[in-house]
Amino acid sequence: MCIGATFYAFEIPNYFDWIVKTTQFRKGAKATLSKTILAIAYFNPLWIARHLLFIKLFSGQFEAIGFYLLEIAFWSFLVNIPISFMANYIIQNRFQLKWRFLGSAVFSALMAIYYALSETIFS
Repeated sequence: MCIGATFYAFEIPNYFDWIVKTTQFRKGAKATLSKTILAIAYFNPLWIARHLLFIKLFSGQFEAIGFYLLEIAFWSFLVNIPISFMANYIIQNRFQLKWRFLGSAVFSALMAIYYALSETIFS
């Protein structure tokens, strides 16, 4: 919660603002697809690995920190693409900008459970 309320609370809205600025001159399906892909690109395997790292750090499992977290994050990301695509499509293209962080926070909270389970699923 501390990371979400500080680091992510600053980082994610700024990235969403950047997505809007980057795609503002695109129209129709090209704009929709661009926004969705850029949102998925943010929540990439490195982001997932960072999330897994935070879980290990805050649970005091320092010895469990290693490069294998990147492999777990990769598989977690790959398997999650269809769900993430649909959720990010809705967040980026159906929510007003001021509600995107909240929508993303709710989706991310659900995904945090999945990321935590990813170690068990993909190990």
